[in-house]
Amino acid sequence: MFDFRLKVFYTVAQKLSFTKAAQALFISQPAVTKHIRELEQHLGVGLFRRNGNSISLTAAGQLLMQHAQKIAEAYALLENEMAQFSSTAGGHLRIGASTTLAQYVLPGILARFKTAHPSVDVSFITGNSEQIEQRLMQEKLDLGVVEGNSHHPQIMYEPFSRDEIVLVARTGSRQSRKAEIQPAELLEMPLVLREQGSGTRDVLLESLSEAGLHAKDLKAELMLESSESIKQYLLHADCAAFLSVHSVARELRQRELTVIDIKGLEIYRTFQFITLRGQSSSLAEQFRKFCLRHYNLR
Repeated sequence: MFDFRLKVFYTVAQKLSFTKAAQALFISQPAVTKHIRELEQHLGVGLFRRNGNSISLTAAGQLLMQHAQKIAEAYALLENEMAQFSSTAGGHLRIGASTTLAQYVLPGILARFKTAHPSVDVSFITGNSEQIEQRLMQEKLDLGVVEGNSHHPQIMYEPFSRDEIVLVARTGSRQSRKAEIQPAELLEMPLVLREQGSGTRDVLLESLSEAGLHAKDLKAELMLESSESIKQYLLHADCAAFLSVHSVARELRQRELTVIDIKGLEIYRTFQFITLRGQSSSLAEQFRKFCLRHYNLR
């Protein structure tokens, strides 16, 4: 229900990037530009200042952002309350999610879903992407949300949202002294990596391979099975790690960790819903649509 042009503006204003907004909304960058231009023409004011490769909100843009936030929250509340009339039937929904999603993305959405659908019994398990896919194929789940690049023929993959993987190190450590490095410098940097089967690891190694860097050449100091474990290790060690930007948001705000840019290398991945081909669940579909409506309104 949230007018799409306003949603595009809201996403650009949050990210201050037309490129990142396009990735989050699964539309092209020219489409984002078109929607913003149409909105500016409709309102008769400029909403963004263009400063070379960066943008910022004008005074009118800041005012619209305040109202867009209120409108988004009002629509979300309306949909939640209206859902009470259309979802009186209960049922059991089995959801599985890979680690990053389970820890940093889905809990808030699950809380809102339970508020909107109190009669639905939800069970929620976590694991790495490979484990969640296996449980789905064993018919132990109705729906999974994963972060890898695998493509099993038995599974239907549908996009949820975009995520960026960034290289981080403890603020003040030797590794964090350079704000930007060349890709080849990664080969001399001690790294903490995720375990085999991790979606984060799969996407990372694929992106590095495309840049001419191979897993066997990395200086892997340690492998750990969760982002939280890796963060705690980083805070007490002089090494670096690739982590989802979702997982380090608090540490970046508190300046405990620092992002190290890699020249010419950006690593993005798509969070995906997974279901078994030929098996549809109305509750699973209801939850999938709920996630799509509410994820970008936080």
